[in-house]
Amino acid sequence: MGEQTLQAVPQTKLRINRLTVGDVQAALRQGIDDFRRYPVFGLFFGGIYALGGAFILAMLVYYHMPWMIIPVAIGFPLIGPFVAVGLYEISRRHHRHEPVTWRGVLAEVFRQRERQLSWMAFAVLFIFWIWIYQVRLLLALFLGFKIPAELGAFFTLVTTTPEGILFLIVGTAVGAVLATVLFAATVISMPLLLDYDLDFVTAMITSARVVLENPLPMLGFGAIIAVSAILAMLPVFLGLFVVLPVLGHATWHVYRRAISAT
Repeated sequence: MGEQTLQAVPQTKLRINRLTVGDVQAALRQGIDDFRRYPVFGLFFGGIYALGGAFILAMLVYYHMPWMIIPVAIGFPLIGPFVAVGLYEISRRHHRHEPVTWRGVLAEVFRQRERQLSWMAFAVLFIFWIWIYQVRLLLALFLGFKIPAELGAFFTLVTTTPEGILFLIVGTAVGAVLATVLFAATVISMPLLLDYDLDFVTAMITSARVVLENPLPMLGFGAIIAVSAILAMLPVFLGLFVVLPVLGHATWHVYRRAISAT
């Protein structure tokens, strides 16, 4: 934990607390407060996410792959929890009254390469890859060889033809299922692995248990994350400069309310 040694906590010593919608609202307010306290840090990490998304969008347009824009835009928030590790560390340090410095925060982020969070990154990217594969399969099933190379023509196809509309409906349903699974597995496990010396499987199981035992507030929080991230991406991903850090800090505070070590 920064300059401190991580504490090993067996799974049986982790207590899952009961959450309310009020807890989620309070965590969101705390996320806004943390962003206001450390705006430069937030804009830095949010900028990495936003600029990365804009670069991917530019490459898809350049290589005439408009069919990839919708799945990437929908699936892009799936990797947000991993990108937000630096934001968790900022909130963690503030909570523990530790100095929030560039050297300390970035050192902790890079240190995760040697810990279980690196395995979590593989899990997240694997599910993202499954999502992209499913989209390719659905495109072949519903649109076949009709996929145009121009962005405008592609959007016209998927919004004005029966096959295109059915593709959007089924694709959205499949994406919602994958996003819910990934959200349940990562929303608590990411900050938990930053805070404690656990294996990533235990962390994912604990995260899923938190969601299962608190379905209304946690799925509500997931819906807020999904809607906010998608809306933030509409102005060429620029809204993520602010939305990602606020949601990242808020996720840390949801975790702090959800988990107690006994």
